[in-house]
Amino acid sequence: MLQTALLVIALSALGAFLAGVLLLGLLFFIGKRLFRTIVQRLFGLVIERLLEDKYHENLMELWSAVRRTSVQTILEISLRAEKGKLIERPLGSPRRFPHFDTLMFVPGQMARLPKEANVAVDMKVTLGPKAQKPLTIETPLMISGMGYGIGLSEQAKRALAKAAKQLQTATNSGEGPYLAEERQEAGKFIWQISRSPWGHSPEAIAAADMLEVQMGQGTRMGPFTVEPNAVKGKAQKLMGISPVETLVTPAVIPGIQSPWDWIKYVKDLRGEAGGIPIGLKLMATGAIERDLAVALEAGFDVIVVDGAQGGASGASPMICDDLGIPSLLALVRAERFLCEQGARKEVSLVVAGGYATSGECLKALTLGADAVYLGTVPLFALVHRQIHKILPWEPLTQLVWYNSPYKDRLDINLASQSVANVFKSMTLEMEEGVRALGKTSLSELGPNDLVALDDWTAKVTGVKPAYTYQEVFGSKK
Repeated sequence: MLQTALLVIALSALGAFLAGVLLLGLLFFIGKRLFRTIVQRLFGLVIERLLEDKYHENLMELWSAVRRTSVQTILEISLRAEKGKLIERPLGSPRRFPHFDTLMFVPGQMARLPKEANVAVDMKVTLGPKAQKPLTIETPLMISGMGYGIGLSEQAKRALAKAAKQLQTATNSGEGPYLAEERQEAGKFIWQISRSPWGHSPEAIAAADMLEVQMGQGTRMGPFTVEPNAVKGKAQKLMGISPVETLVTPAVIPGIQSPWDWIKYVKDLRGEAGGIPIGLKLMATGAIERDLAVALEAGFDVIVVDGAQGGASGASPMICDDLGIPSLLALVRAERFLCEQGARKEVSLVVAGGYATSGECLKALTLGADAVYLGTVPLFALVHRQIHKILPWEPLTQLVWYNSPYKDRLDINLASQSVANVFKSMTLEMEEGVRALGKTSLSELGPNDLVALDDWTAKVTGVKPAYTYQEVFGSKK
């Protein structure tokens, strides 16, 4: 009897299950057909509306406008219309400036043999060789200036500093106030002397391995405004700014009223610097040689040229899009001028603005740069494996901006390791490239290791066009 009862129960359960499956299948079939019918009807109504409405009433008018301009331009028009103030666009210009894409390396192959994988490549760089205490780093890649408070959070700055120490390279303070915690985490530390009231910090100068006087950058020139309550908390206290008054920074480094004042300024600063190199950061412009002439006369040890592709935590679209010249042109002109003035061996040249791949960086070094600043690369590396903490509701940078309510979600150790990994990977790729050229050191690279894919690039850089016949052991056949 028990076995019979269990069998009846099992058959009943199986029957109920099969009935349920059939019912779900029927509902799915009906629902699928209903869903398809509704979507098809709505789609038909939309298409009919688009094809029948007059153009000035048609939604496609917006599509036409977007094709003439861009979604970003329309967005920025709306942002201007909202309050009638300067708008600040983060991370630089979306424009596609001429860059390094039309340059290709000439690897060793038959006439010059490439190096084996176990051959060491010297990637070490010394900045400010004429200074009493030159800055030596193990890779030519450095972390660019991104200011605490006016840009990045303390967590982000500490993570960048930890990564730089692991890599034995340098990190730059940026335009923000001196953050002691950043200095404690860093190995090699560059203090950027900005035009702001907190820019000349004796404490920071004493703690630095190099100084960088900031007169301009790729996306910022002249004064900038800090609105009341735009920066709160710890950074506000370190900056010494009022929570109720607008601060407008000077357009020029305090004490500079003419080009001739730079000589005394550098002399006085050298007295504070204790023998470390003194650098100058400039927006690369169409008058770059004129600016460099003043810099050489003043006695700067390092020149940093930031091309138009450079980014910032916030700068007006016009400054981003319409001032300066691209990084490639800036590098070529600066290198050429320093060589013509006989200063190339004494003054180091650092480039910045738009460098995102190992190939671009190695090409810049081949054309004469001593080192490359990276900003966007470490910024996005910071949030690797942490994007789930912010997406899809906020942009990734909300994990690293100072004013973001989500900045505490950033895991400093994980962020630091991610940045270090990116720099290590890029350095390894550049080492591989140097071996492929048949070289063993960055100092062996030169323009002859490149060819240009078009006439414009060949003319601008002085590199031979790829389509021209190359001499073979002195022969010109």
